[in-house]
Formats: sequence, structure tokens, C-alpha cells
Amino acid sequence: MKAVDTLKDGSEYIVELDNFDVEEKYGNCNYLTDNYADRLHKDVIRNILLNGRLDHNPRPHYADGIPAHTLSINHVMHKYDISKGQLPLITLRPIAIGNAKKEILWIYQDASNDLDVLVNKYGITWWNDWKIEGENTIGQVYGATVKRHNLMRNLLNDIKNNPDGRRHIMSLWQDDDFKEPHGLKPCCYLTTYNVRHEEDGDYLDMSMHQRSADFLVAHSVNLIQYVILMCLVARHCGYKPGVFAWFADNVQIYDRHIAEAEILYQRHGIECTPSLWINPEKTDFYDMTMDDIKIIGYPMKEIKEVNPQLKFDLGI
Repeated sequence: MKAVDTLKDGSEYIVELDNFDVEEKYGNCNYLTDNYADRLHKDVIRNILLNGRLDHNPRPHYADGIPAHTLSINHVMHKYDISKGQLPLITLRPIAIGNAKKEILWIYQDASNDLDVLVNKYGITWWNDWKIEGENTIGQVYGATVKRHNLMRNLLNDIKNNPDGRRHIMSLWQDDDFKEPHGLKPCCYLTTYNVRHEEDGDYLDMSMHQRSADFLVAHSVNLIQYVILMCLVARHCGYKPGVFAWFADNVQIYDRHIAEAEILYQRHGIECTPSLWINPEKTDFYDMTMDDIKIIGYPMKEIKEVNPQLKFDLGI
């Protein structure tokens, strides 16, 4: 596959990528892990490298100005039964769980787009690349949309007052908001919630819809942070966490991440059964703090030693 771009200086940039089967190249590496999330992760890596299509004229660019092309596939869905201990946490590389918690609280609890809040309260700087010129925010997206449309409070009230309703939907995709200055449009843009009655109790299931998933860099962080959101909503509304489903319209690996994808596919997963702990003394969504949310049983130290972090050239 081949794509030709015209750079700012008028010169041509040509990218050529060929599909290949990592299983044929390295053998079936899924047997190297018993971790459910690891196996799903490797399946998607193989699918993209084998069947992914090369994009043309991409919006993102690398820091050196070169267009950030991707191989991608459309329409991917995964399910995790949180009630049965299936957390979407891979062990093929360390996942920044702390930052995942911080970002989800910034968006939905603080309902903020303010980068000063994100940096000073949480110590996160990765959103700075989408800063709006002339102000220290990411514009009218994400937390600003949550605040303007009172999305979080409306959702919590709706589930509590009409639990069996089928309209428990929270959408960050608000076209009128996009008419104002903004940075990156929401990738994880929609969540839907359903109460399910079982003999052993009542559960809250959630689906998260994602228009675009940078699979190697952000995907794993996105999944665990939305599981955290689901569990906080369930706690607030008086339900047990149930099934979490992830739907993605387009899932991609960047052209400069192919080597890292091959490394991840070959790695041995680490046997573990992580679980999510939420302070049992708290129920109110808005009272929850970082200390009230913990992942237990995720062997971060061992993962860092056995499967160290990889560096990714980001497309912005």
C-alpha cells in the first residue's frame, strides 16, 4: 500500500506499508499469556497488521512535521464482565493507571477543560498539545461539554429515578459546542448504561463508544478509565458493576509504531487477577477522590521489569 503527501515546503513524502501476519512471522504468541486482556490485545494487533488499510492525507503529524499515517481496521468490539473479575488491564507493558484515574475525574467530576487544573491538581501534561491559542484550555470539548450540558448529574439522576429506562446516555459529541474554539474532538464520545436484574442482585452494565482508538498508546488507558467511571456510577446509584463493552469505529496503529506492535505481540504476559477497589464508606460520585479508587493485584513492578515501557512517537 502506498500514500503520497505534499509537505509544507512543497516536496512529496511517500509512505509504503505492506500487510504481514505476525503469527506467521513469530508463531502464535497468544499462548504466552493467560491474561484475557492480553489475548484480546494481541488479536487486534495481529488483525491490524494483517488486514489494516493505509490512510491518505491524515490530519495528525509527528513533531518533525511528517504526516502521521496509520494502518487501521473498522468496527471492533470487546466485552469484559467486571463482576467476574475481567478487567481490561494488559500486562504487555505498564499501564498508567494513576493518570487514567486523574483524567477521568478531570473530565466527569471536575467537568473541566482547564489545563491549569489538570497540571496543578493532577500533574498531567499530555493535553498541552491540544491547547487553544490564547487560553490555557482545550476549548469547548470534554469536561466543558459535561459542564455546559450538565451531563454527569443528569445521568446519575436519570439512573436513580428511572433505573429500567433505556435512555441512560451521555454524549460528548455536541455539534454546537464544536462551533466554538476547541482542540481534539472527543475520541471516547458516548457511554450508555443499562440496569440488569439478576437473582444475586442488580447490576449496571455500560458500553463505551469510541470513534477513533490509537491502539498502542491510548487504548488501554481509555478502557480502564471508563471501567472506573462505570464502577463509580454504579456505586452512586446503588448497583453492582456488571458488563463493560467497548465499541470502536476505527482502530489504528501508526506507521512509526509497527516495530513496537511486533514487540508487544511477542511478549509474555504476566499472570495476575487485578481488581478495582472503591472505598466502601463512600457512595456519592462527587465525594470520590484518587485515594478512594485503587487497582489491587496489578503487579506494576514486575511488569516494568519483564515488559518495560515502550516509547511512541505521537501523532498530534
